[in-house]
Amino acid sequence: MFNRIWQLFVIILLITFLLVPIIYVLNIEKKPPEEFYFGVSYGLSTVSEAKLLIDKVKDYTNFFIINNWDISTNETALTEICDYASEAGLTFIVFFDFIDLSSHGYPWHHQWVFAAKDRWGDKFAGIYIYEEPGGKQIDTGEFDEFHDRKYLFENVSTYSEASKVFVTELPMGLSFHFLQNLNITKFVSDYALYWFDYLAGYDTIFAELGWNHSSSKHIGLCRGAAKAQNKDWGTIITWKSQREDPVSIKTGPEMLDDMFLSFEAGAKYVVVFNFPRFPENNQFGVLTEEHFTAMEQFWDYASNHPQDYGKRNGKVAFVLPKDYGWGLRSQDDLIWGLWPADEFAPIIWEKLNLLLEKYDLELDIVYDDSRFDYECYEEIFLWNTAIDNELENLH
Repeated sequence: MFNRIWQLFVIILLITFLLVPIIYVLNIEKKPPEEFYFGVSYGLSTVSEAKLLIDKVKDYTNFFIINNWDISTNETALTEICDYASEAGLTFIVFFDFIDLSSHGYPWHHQWVFAAKDRWGDKFAGIYIYEEPGGKQIDTGEFDEFHDRKYLFENVSTYSEASKVFVTELPMGLSFHFLQNLNITKFVSDYALYWFDYLAGYDTIFAELGWNHSSSKHIGLCRGAAKAQNKDWGTIITWKSQREDPVSIKTGPEMLDDMFLSFEAGAKYVVVFNFPRFPENNQFGVLTEEHFTAMEQFWDYASNHPQDYGKRNGKVAFVLPKDYGWGLRSQDDLIWGLWPADEFAPIIWEKLNLLLEKYDLELDIVYDDSRFDYECYEEIFLWNTAIDNELENLH
């Protein structure tokens, strides 16, 4: 009798011993991977609507971008929104067209930036400075829309000379230089020339996913540049077509697809772009309930499937010519915004599309540059060498 009681006691003890950790694991709060940030941008101009958006998304995001110039020129409003975001547990960055370092205009700018880290600690992640410098260079021939910089390229006659001007002159702006001296992380979103944005000194670039362009290609361009140069990268989910047409905003399911792609590709940041206001009575900007539902679904997925983060990271590299600043949106895209597509463009375009067809998100796109090595890749394809028969047969 005693032995049976003892055996029963041992069995109960073993069951209890096994159940406690199981129950603990099942009930522990599920979170996305460490150092992964997911959020939304705020492009409207009132404090109340910023707070409304923060309250809407704070339970399924951890990142917030304040990207309205009216806000970043209003010290009281900017500080109040940053306080609110921080108190909601969100890491945030602030957009500045420029940081006023003079005694007129916005003399509080530089002191505000200088004091931000002390006020908000790690919740203040950095400054989003300027806007789409690479894309502007391709489309207009100058990276700065506020100052006439075309004179810098007047005597440029080669791709390498254009690259040197872009990489050396972009960080010479007073605002950019100010942030570098303070060691404040510099963010930007772009749709071209990611490699050269990083060379110029940006720490984190958001590849814009939109415009009916290949998300895998732009992820490969941005991620490949970040990986080679030891920088951070992310994506920002934008319009389907031109922003002048509000109905071209992506649907919730379409956004969700881009979120999954970005997560599986290993993006450190995934952001939903939110501008302008549409329709006129939308207090959240351009986003609707279907977009917020998609964001919540993604957060739940990222929290429950951390093992999928980066599972389709770049394993193969396609190497472009040195300093070949081609927009890569179409076969006829411009090079450095200064020259039409050259005789190499069709060759590169065909090979790149074949590689994307085979490797998709596992393809990184980098440049021939002796300062960086590509030993981390399982296979490397050069733009000017033949690709294997298997790839040729995909065509």
